Amino acid sequence: MIKTDYLVIGGGVAGLSFAIKTAVKSPEHTITVITKDDIMESNTRYAQGGIAIVWDKKDSFEDHIKDTLVAGDGLCDPEVVKLVVTKGPERLKELIKFGAEFDTASNGNLDLGKEGGHSAYRIVHHRDVSGYEVLKTLVEKAGQIPNILILSRHYAIDLITEHHLPNIDTSSTSERTCFGAYVQNKQTGEILKIESKLTMLAAGGIGQVYANTTNPAVATGDGIGLAYRAKARITDMEFIQFHPTALYNPKESPSFLISEAVRGFGAVLRNQRGEVFMERYHSQKDLAPRDIVARAIDSELVSSGDDFVFLDCTHLDLNKFKNHFPNIYNKCLSVGVDIAKDYIPIVPAQHYLCGGIEVDMKGKTSIKNLYACGECSRTGLHGANRLASNSLLEALVFGDEISKDAVKQINRVNLPENIPEWDSEGTVEPKEKIIIKHNRKELQKIMSDFVGIVRSNERLKIALQRLEVIYRETKELYNSSVLSPQLCELRNMVNVAYLIITQSQKRKENRGGFYNTDNVTK
Repeated sequence: MIKTDYLVIGGGVAGLSFAIKTAVKSPEHTITVITKDDIMESNTRYAQGGIAIVWDKKDSFEDHIKDTLVAGDGLCDPEVVKLVVTKGPERLKELIKFGAEFDTASNGNLDLGKEGGHSAYRIVHHRDVSGYEVLKTLVEKAGQIPNILILSRHYAIDLITEHHLPNIDTSSTSERTCFGAYVQNKQTGEILKIESKLTMLAAGGIGQVYANTTNPAVATGDGIGLAYRAKARITDMEFIQFHPTALYNPKESPSFLISEAVRGFGAVLRNQRGEVFMERYHSQKDLAPRDIVARAIDSELVSSGDDFVFLDCTHLDLNKFKNHFPNIYNKCLSVGVDIAKDYIPIVPAQHYLCGGIEVDMKGKTSIKNLYACGECSRTGLHGANRLASNSLLEALVFGDEISKDAVKQINRVNLPENIPEWDSEGTVEPKEKIIIKHNRKELQKIMSDFVGIVRSNERLKIALQRLEVIYRETKELYNSSVLSPQLCELRNMVNVAYLIITQSQKRKENRGGFYNTDNVTK
């Protein structure tokens, strides 16, 4: 058993931003951060583009706010958008003070990029590995603070609520309180009880629910699965953002992302006939919002029967491209694509979840003493579709805002004395572990085939029916088996898929990243 003041589930930019700010403000309290893999393995690491920040005098908060609201297609919370945009420059200055390095122009000022949906150059970046630079900086900073404990390779199984306490009737009230989490040490298999006064869910995205995703293998929707089973409010799960330009390489998973910044740099999309086509779909052409570009590519593929379209970089300055996008350039070379003379084959891939665990402007969920931050949360910033490079920004700002509230609350919280240890009595090692692997692949295929960029009522109905079979098999396995991270991941993925499908069925108009052929378009 471990007792801590703050428990942070997830070690990306959201979790570490909160942990660092809280540890500094509250040095007499302990912060425990658990990560399911190595501390450097999270969605943050793979963010290429950068952080959208109003920095240039030619830019303005008003323009960034407007761009965010337009991309969100009328479903953003304007107050949240204002908060995140206006607090952004302060959080960037802090990050630079921590040691983060971002690319500069010849005049010494930050070299600002431009991406789809943005009306100005405002993307602060570190070449094409911005997320890695941010994560490395935060990991190093957290390691210097004595009241932060990082437990790598520890996997959260379930949040501890009244449901786990003896002699508590939870049927008479809908109110829930979080007291920490049951966590498995992946190296020993031991299941720990971590009691915490305040808990932060920062467990990242849901990409592995789909067969084609830019998300790493750790992105199995754990935060949302944990919150859903604890009865937290979860909304807007139908709004899945598919990145338009992932490298077409069927043998590779996750899909390699070709950053939106490449199109901001001047690259253009072509179909396999060599035609530029985005002008037929939107006035901003190749720099239209992501949902529009992704649907345009999907339309081209459906009408042609082709497996991919192309991104044309052959007209760009090669030396500048190699300096700006070295990782992308080398990756393309490794699969036989020389961007100086070859088009890059690309397809859309699942990239980001715009909905999630519903939180207020202080990051509070509907469960007492439980916060959520980052991609697993639904703050109201993204609405129906996230504006490019607003995700790292959101995590930095909300990590700070949540920290401000948490340090005010910590001394008011008392833990119950009778929280039980994890009960694994009656479980055995599963004889057929192949069932977990098979059902995971089957779930991914169902979601990609029936709940992708374009959906229909019939596809959603079929998806739910087929998911029901996987749900029953997973539940039986969970109830009878010694737990493993693989089984728990599948359990979370089933929960997430169910939420995406059922909330897709309830939405009757097309907005942003959501498109159902049977619905009306706003």
